Amino acid sequence: MSRNPVKYSQLLAESLRQRERPDGGDLPRPRLPLAITGVTGVAGYAALAYLQSRFPGQVFGVVQESDVDFPAPDLIRSSLRDYAEIERLLDERKVAAILDCAGNCALKACHLDPRLARELNVSIARNLALYARKRGIRLVHLSVDQVYAGRPRGGFREDEPPVPAAAYGETMIQGEQAVAEIDPYAVTLRISMPMGISFNGHAGAIDWIAGRFRPNRPATLYYDEVRTPTYVDEMARVFREFLANDYAGLLNCGGPRQVSLYQMAQIINRAGGFDGELLFGMLTEESCPVPPRVRNCSLDSSKLCEVLGRRPFTPWPGLAELIPDSREWHKRRRPDEPGSTPYMNRVLGCSPALYASREEYLQNLL
Repeated sequence: MSRNPVKYSQLLAESLRQRERPDGGDLPRPRLPLAITGVTGVAGYAALAYLQSRFPGQVFGVVQESDVDFPAPDLIRSSLRDYAEIERLLDERKVAAILDCAGNCALKACHLDPRLARELNVSIARNLALYARKRGIRLVHLSVDQVYAGRPRGGFREDEPPVPAAAYGETMIQGEQAVAEIDPYAVTLRISMPMGISFNGHAGAIDWIAGRFRPNRPATLYYDEVRTPTYVDEMARVFREFLANDYAGLLNCGGPRQVSLYQMAQIINRAGGFDGELLFGMLTEESCPVPPRVRNCSLDSSKLCEVLGRRPFTPWPGLAELIPDSREWHKRRRPDEPGSTPYMNRVLGCSPALYASREEYLQNLL
């Protein structure tokens, strides 16, 4: 599969170009030193780049021993499965806060190996919650929208009981419960689809779908699996706020626009300048996927806005011309329309609200 060539150094530089907030305001300083787990995932990778660019030498990324080519500085190498090792490594760095982005989001892997899913999605969360509670430090734990199987209009609120579709969602619920029981001072943020560039260049929605199209391979996505995607650079700023405040409990952390997986693929196909004939769609029931897929598990994140006192997320995609209006929209293109991997990386992986102007937004593409 063809990979996205963006380097970590480029993400650091781009982060420093961006404003802290769309209104030009400042954000609170997180508790430091800070450890971030799950940095090989899309959300964790973006958060690491954002926070390391702002607080160099005080933000540590936690990676496995096997991640020998991970490009960031200030790494802690641990599987996080051994509590004694967690104590030793985090104590050595006098960590004052943890952003926990760890977990296994591979649906099939979780379905085929529930034991491994519990280790990565439950045991690690339990270990980190125990450490945070024992040391009296801040824990921000990430969960997901797939704790819900979905319903026709989505819009799930925090007070609705989760009902998962598969083992992945089930173990994420168990991780939420472990954090709440062990560390009542922690906050759990349920994220939806993080839209950004991946560490390995082929994970996450943007890179995986583009990786199909780039070598002219087809991709089939679902019309009825609907999420609330979020720009990862805005997501990282929300994490920063919760690493600084004392809010405890559970909050939804999804974007304001519902987008189906098929529409996401349409947007990626057009922004990347790929062949529109490579994209196919279907209903979930037409494929009978194993493990089962969610349907519309979009989140209502109005409580998050109330807690922060602002709307932290730009609707994805942020440019009006990239919003599909039909199932054939991605095939209707102007001859002079932009379409390339660098353009796609910018408009789908970076929020336009964090730049002073559209002109600045579309300069120095990744």
